[in-house]
Amino acid sequence: MKYKERLVKTGMKADMIMKNAKIFTANKDNPLATALVVKDGKFVYVGDEAGLAAYEGEVADLGGKFIMPGIIDSHVHVTMGTGFEYTDMGPYVACDSKKGALDFMADYIASNPGRNRYRFLLERVFLHGDDITKEDLDAICPDAEIVILEGEAHSVWVNSRTLARHGVTDDVVDPVPGLSYYVRKDGHVTGNVFEAAAEIPFLLDEALELTDEQIDAALLRWIDYSVKVGVVGVFDAGIPECNELHERIYTRLRELDRQGKLPVYIDGCYVITQPRQVPEALEELKRFERKFDTDHLKVHTLKIFNDGTLKIHTAAMVTPYEDNHEKGTAAFNKEQIADLLLRLNEAGLDLHLHTVGEGASQNVLDGVEMARKTLGDKYRVKVTCAHLEVQDDADLDRFAKLGVNANYTPWWHAGNMGGNPYETWRVLLGEKRALSMYRCKSVWNSGANVTWSCDDIHYGDFTNWSPYLGMEVGMTRWINESTRTSEISRTVAAYPPVSEQMSIEEMITGYTINGARQLGIEATKGSIEVGKDADFLVFDNDLLTAEHEGFSQNKPSEVYFSGRKVN
Repeated sequence: MKYKERLVKTGMKADMIMKNAKIFTANKDNPLATALVVKDGKFVYVGDEAGLAAYEGEVADLGGKFIMPGIIDSHVHVTMGTGFEYTDMGPYVACDSKKGALDFMADYIASNPGRNRYRFLLERVFLHGDDITKEDLDAICPDAEIVILEGEAHSVWVNSRTLARHGVTDDVVDPVPGLSYYVRKDGHVTGNVFEAAAEIPFLLDEALELTDEQIDAALLRWIDYSVKVGVVGVFDAGIPECNELHERIYTRLRELDRQGKLPVYIDGCYVITQPRQVPEALEELKRFERKFDTDHLKVHTLKIFNDGTLKIHTAAMVTPYEDNHEKGTAAFNKEQIADLLLRLNEAGLDLHLHTVGEGASQNVLDGVEMARKTLGDKYRVKVTCAHLEVQDDADLDRFAKLGVNANYTPWWHAGNMGGNPYETWRVLLGEKRALSMYRCKSVWNSGANVTWSCDDIHYGDFTNWSPYLGMEVGMTRWINESTRTSEISRTVAAYPPVSEQMSIEEMITGYTINGARQLGIEATKGSIEVGKDADFLVFDNDLLTAEHEGFSQNKPSEVYFSGRKVN
C-alpha cells in the first residue's frame, strides 16, 4: 500500500498502459482485472481503470480483449528435440500385424535402395503380442542398418548390422534390469532394446556430430514457435544417457541468451537413469548450475527416468499388468529416493522424475515422506513427478500432503492413442485401472500444485507442443475433428472418467502460476501481479468463455516478455 501511495504522489511515467481488457491474472487474491501498467519490464499496477490516474503515458484501449500471463510449460524436451532435428525418423509403419509391418518395411527398402541406414516408426500394439527380432530384420535388410523406433520412443528394434557397428554382443550389461535392458532369448540379444539402453547409440548417435550452427538453427526455430504461441518459460527434461550433447546444447542456449536472442526462460537439468550414477551426477549438476546461470537459463534440477511407459510394460506398477502379470521396474526404490533427497537438500538442488506408473510415483512419495521425517523443517527440495498416467488410490492426496508437484501431459488425456484407447488399456491394465487414468482433477482437488506440459521429443511442425492443444484435451479428454492435431490421434469419445475433466481456469492456472511454483520462480513470473516480470499474452477472443472443443485453434495476437512485444 505504501508503494501505491508513493506512485500516486509522484505520477509515474509508464512504459505501457492498457485498459478496457479482461485480464485473468492467475493471482487468487485478485483473479480478474481490467487495466495494467508496465514500467521497466515489470507490472507496476494491476486493477481497475480508476487506478490509472496515477500514471502518465499513452493508454491502449483493448476493447475488451483477453489477457493472461505468459505460459509456462513445465516438462518439455528442448535438448532432445534439437538432437532429433536433423534425424530422419523414417516413415510411419501402417500395419495390423508383424507380417504387415515387415512387408511394409521390405517394400520401402526395395523402393529406396542404396542407403546405409533405414529408420521407421512403429506402434508396438500393432504387433498384437508378436515381436520382431534381428533375424526378421536381417531377412529384409541384410546389407544396411535398420532402426525401428517404437511409437512412444522408449524402445527400438535393430538388425545384426546395427548391433555390430555399436559393439553390442550377447555379453552386454543391462543398465537397469527390467527397465533399461536388451531383450534376450536363450542368452542371445534379439535386437529389441528398451528405454535408456536404446537412446545412445541407436537413436541419437548422429546428433553427436552436429555443429554449433546446426544446433543454433534448431533452437531458434523452437524459440520462434514458443514466441508465437506465448510460451515464456519451460522446464527442459533433458536427454537420457547423453549429457555430452545435453551440455553442448545448453552452451548454445547460454550464448543465445548473452546475444539477447532468448525470450524464453529455461529451467534445465542434469539427467540420470540409474542409482549408480548419483555421486558423479551430483557433482556434474553443481557444475552445470555454475556454468549455466544467465538471465534466462538456470540449471538446478536432477532429472531421473524412474520408469518407462505402459505400452511396453516398463512403467512400474503397484499391481501387475493384466496381460503379462508383471509389475515393471522402477529405477530407484524408496530408500534410494530418500537418500538422494538428503544429498540434494544439502546441496540446495531439486528433483524431477519421469513417473508414468503407480509404482514409480509411489516410490517417490514414500522417499519424500522418509526424507521429510529425517530433515523436519530443514527439508527444502522441490520434487516433481511427471506424467502420472496411473496412480494408486492411496496416493492421490499425498502430493498435497508432501508438497510434491504433480505434472501431467494433458494432450494424452484422451487416452494417449487414436481410436478407442479404452480397449487397449483394458487389456493392458484391467478394467478398473483403464477407467481411472490421468486423475489430475482428483489430485488438483486435494490441494496439490498441479502443472501441465507437452512432453514432446521431436520438433517437427510443433503440433503436439501447443499449450492450447493441452488445454483443450485437458478440458474434454477427447480428440475429434475440431482438435488441431493429427487425424490418427482422433478418438471415438471422451476418455473416462469425465469427472477428471478440468476447467479452463484450472488449465490456465496450471500453465502459469503453478508452473512457476514448480520451477521456483513464482516471485517473478507466472501471474500478472505488481512487481513481477511483465510476461503476458493478448487474445482477440475471451478464452474463459471459448468453446472447449476446438480450443486448440487459439493463438495470441500479442506476446510480451518482460514488457517487450516479441511476436
